[in-house]
Amino acid sequence: MSIVLHGDAPAYGAAAPRRLSRDAVYRAVWRWHFYAGLLCLPFLIGLSATGALYLFKDEINGSLFAYRTRVAPQASAPIGPDRLIFNALQTVPDAAPVTYTDPASPDASARVTLAAGDRRIVVYLNPYKGDVLDRVDRDRELMAVVRGLHSLALVGPLANAVIEIVAGFAIVLVVTGTYLWWPRGQQGGVVTVRAGPRRRVWWRDLHAVTGFVAGGGLLFLALTGLPWSIWWGQELRAWSNAAGLGQPAALWANRPVSTVPLRDRLEDAGWTMQDAPLPRSAPAAAGTSVGIDDAVAILRRLGMPRGFELALPVGAEGVYAAAIYPRDVTRQRVISLDQYSGRPLVDVRFDDLGPVGRAIQYGIGIHKGEHWGRANQLAMLAVCLATILLAVTAGTMWWKRRPAGTLGVPPRPRDRRVAVTVTLIVLGLGALFPLTGLAIAAMVGLDLAADRLRWRWAR
Repeated sequence: MSIVLHGDAPAYGAAAPRRLSRDAVYRAVWRWHFYAGLLCLPFLIGLSATGALYLFKDEINGSLFAYRTRVAPQASAPIGPDRLIFNALQTVPDAAPVTYTDPASPDASARVTLAAGDRRIVVYLNPYKGDVLDRVDRDRELMAVVRGLHSLALVGPLANAVIEIVAGFAIVLVVTGTYLWWPRGQQGGVVTVRAGPRRRVWWRDLHAVTGFVAGGGLLFLALTGLPWSIWWGQELRAWSNAAGLGQPAALWANRPVSTVPLRDRLEDAGWTMQDAPLPRSAPAAAGTSVGIDDAVAILRRLGMPRGFELALPVGAEGVYAAAIYPRDVTRQRVISLDQYSGRPLVDVRFDDLGPVGRAIQYGIGIHKGEHWGRANQLAMLAVCLATILLAVTAGTMWWKRRPAGTLGVPPRPRDRRVAVTVTLIVLGLGALFPLTGLAIAAMVGLDLAADRLRWRWAR
C-alpha cells in the first residue's frame, strides 16, 4: 500500500523532531509493506482464485458433474455397499477397493475408491440400481486439482513451504497496511476514494479502502490456513496433541494401535485427527471378518451421519475406519471397528477433542465456507475478490509511481534507528512463523548487500 506523503511548510520548533520521526517510521513501514507485497501478492491472487472456486465445491460438483454426483431418489431400498464395490471393480478388474463413501442424501451417488498401483480411481455409482455413472482418477478430479493448486501440492511437498511463508507475509501486510491506512488528519483515502482512475491517488485510495474493509478477513484466512502448512501447522498439531489440547489421547489408552496414521487410509481425516494412529483388530480371536454391509449397518446404528467415508481393513490386524466432516462441525466424528467382531475400538466425537483442536476445526470450517449456509460462502468469496483487488491496485500504483528502469523500492528513512527498530518489529512478527522469519532475514541480508554495492559503485 503506497501512500503519498502530504506535507505543509517546513516544521519549526518542538514539533519538528516529532514530525520527522513520524515520517521516518512511516517510510520504514511503507518499505516493508512494499517488500511483503512484492513477495506474496502474486501468490495471494492464485490462492484467492482457487479458494473462491473451492468455496462452491458442492455446487460445482452438483451442477457441472450432476451426471455422476446426482441420482433420482427411489422408493426402493439402496443396494448394499458390498454389491456396489463389486460393480465398481468390474470397471478396473486389476484394482483393489480402498474406501466406500456413503451417499450423503437420497439424491446423491455412492463412491468407491480403487487402488491400481499408485493410482487412486474414484468410481461413482447409482446406489439404487448399482450401475456405474462415471470413473475418474482422484488426482484429476476438478476439485482435487483446484485444491492441489490452492496448496501448491501439485508442484511438490516442499512447495507447501511457500504457502506457509506467504501466509506469514500476509499477516505482515495486514499489520503494516493498517499502520499506513490509519487516519492522520487526511480527508480522503480512509473510507472514501478521491479523483478518478487516471490519477494515482484514486488507485491509492481504492487500495486503502479495500484493505480497510477486507483486511480482517485476509488476516483470518491467513491464520486459519496456517494449520495446514508443512512446518508450523505440523508443529502446532504435535504440540496441541502432546499437551492434551488436540486429539483425545485417553481414548487410545490401553488399546493396541498400529503405526498407520488415519490420513493414510482416509481422504479427509480432518486436521486434528489426521495423525491419530489406527487401532488394531484382534486376530487372536479372529473368525470370519464382518462384511462391509454389516460394518455400514453398525456405523448407522451408532448414529454416524450420512455421507461418511469408510476405509476397508488392510491385513489381519486392519480395522474399518470411518470419518465424517459435515458442514455442521459439531457432528464431526471418527469411528474404528474391529474387523472381526464389529466392535467399536475408537469413537471420537467433536466434543471429545481438546480446545485447540475444536477451535481449529471451527476456523477451518469457516475458512472453507461451511458454516452459516450461503452467508459464510459469500463472506469468504468477498474476501477472496477483495484480495485480488488489493493486488491489482497495488500493482497499478507501483507501475504509476516507479521511476523508469528501476524497481521503485520506497526510500529508506534517513534515521537509521527508526529503520532498525521497524525491521526488528517485523522480524518479531516473522518469528511467530519461522519459515516467514527466515524469509524476512534473507530479505534484510539482500537489502543490506544491495545498499553496500550501491555505496561501492558511488565511490
